[in-house]
Amino acid sequence: MAHYAFLDANNIVTEVIVGIDETELIEGLDTETWYSNFCGQVCKRTSYNNRIRGVYAGIGYFYDAEADIFIAPQPAV
Repeated sequence: MAHYAFLDANNIVTEVIVGIDETELIEGLDTETWYSNFCGQVCKRTSYNNRIRGVYAGIGYFYDAEADIFIAPQPAV
């Protein structure tokens, strides 16, 4: 079992799901690619134990593609 975050056009997380293990293929594709194609949004794996991409993604988080990390939204000032 793995967790995946879906991103809108501005790299903001719109949804987080539980999916199949990232080591499995779906129809010959890696999981991020398959989920992206299926949902029509970019999909990035996220991790509860923060071992990949900085922190566990939540709705409203920003995905920094250059650094390959999720960033929590900042409170309004």
